[in-house]
Amino acid sequence: MDIKETIKNLPASPGVYIMKSGSGAVLYVGKANDLRKRVFSYFQRSRTHPGRIESLVSQVERIDFIPASTGAEALIYENGLIKQLSPKYNVALRDDKSYPLLKLTINEKFPRLMITREKKGDRALYYGPYTSAKLLKEALKILQKLFPLRTCNKLPKKACLQLHIQQCLGPCIGKINEERYNNLVSQLKLFLEGRRAELLKFLSDRMKALSNEERFEEALEYRQRLEALSAVKNDRISYRPLDESEELKNILGIKGKLERIEAFDISNIMGDEACGSMVYFYKGKPDKNEYRKFKIKTVRGMDDYSMMRELVQRRYSRSLKEKKALPGLIIIDGGKGHLGVAVSELNKLSLDNIPVIGIAKQFEHIYTKSGKEPIILPKESKALHLLERIRDEAHRFAIAYHKKLMSKRLRR
Repeated sequence: MDIKETIKNLPASPGVYIMKSGSGAVLYVGKANDLRKRVFSYFQRSRTHPGRIESLVSQVERIDFIPASTGAEALIYENGLIKQLSPKYNVALRDDKSYPLLKLTINEKFPRLMITREKKGDRALYYGPYTSAKLLKEALKILQKLFPLRTCNKLPKKACLQLHIQQCLGPCIGKINEERYNNLVSQLKLFLEGRRAELLKFLSDRMKALSNEERFEEALEYRQRLEALSAVKNDRISYRPLDESEELKNILGIKGKLERIEAFDISNIMGDEACGSMVYFYKGKPDKNEYRKFKIKTVRGMDDYSMMRELVQRRYSRSLKEKKALPGLIIIDGGKGHLGVAVSELNKLSLDNIPVIGIAKQFEHIYTKSGKEPIILPKESKALHLLERIRDEAHRFAIAYHKKLMSKRLRR
């Protein structure tokens, strides 16, 4: 895609932009209150840039972005990505009193997260420095809602207002034990380090495990955090068109054009308000007009395989009836079992010519209907990143619909 066209498609809202070279190497990560305006400023011929910026711009061939609700949210994403990706053109700020830091007091029992301007040798973890103290204060409020750690200097003998407004989990009165509290701290660390995908996977796996153990109150806590993080508008990330990489087609052995991709996911807790989602990507970009939601009709209890069977059957029997264009690839969120039932339903509809793959969350292994062993791609694979983004979008869409159904049920 042409850079000018990419910039036109950027939203005029807060977020983080990621500049990459033709080979996919990350050159620069920055934040902006207006993504389109900020990125456009780099490519204005009328402006004179310092030599370092000129060198950066001359190498940029691709721009991705992560949207944010506010500039404060973008500030956190920016710092985490810089730590994770170490972009060539990001100049490290000095850790002195000019810039604020986030301090996570893992040297304390029941750690706290706070803003500081002094980095001490006290075995605490420090994140930053950050360029805006004002935005950092706003960001701290967001983080406190997502990860409600205590804010008191010393543990009080009775609960304070923070517990009553659900901004703290009450370690002072034993509402949460040290093990569960430290688990929350570990989740916050993943978030601050920019390891978002790893965090979402952990939350999802832990929620399911707790549900299976019938520890429903704890499972609900994980679900709420998962939903809050998934609600961040990752659906507006820019995607690299498939035509720019033949990598995915070669790996899967797909002949001809690969333009339409449809991906499925299921969301339920112990079978309650079970639902499914289908997201649609055309030439590497999401087309929300073609997204579909499914309320499970024929399955009772926790039977993910039968639910996936129902989704595939309903989607493609209707597509055939309405003579809609069929996808060049179908992605199933799951391993061999989920893939098997999807393939079975497609065979019944005489659609066995459509390539279908399953992505197992645990190790991101890719299963195909013809291969006995999974395909294991390197973490830096562009094809894997594309598949993960599409799968994660299906997951986000399913969770959003499930949350809506559960809310309606609670109101009833």
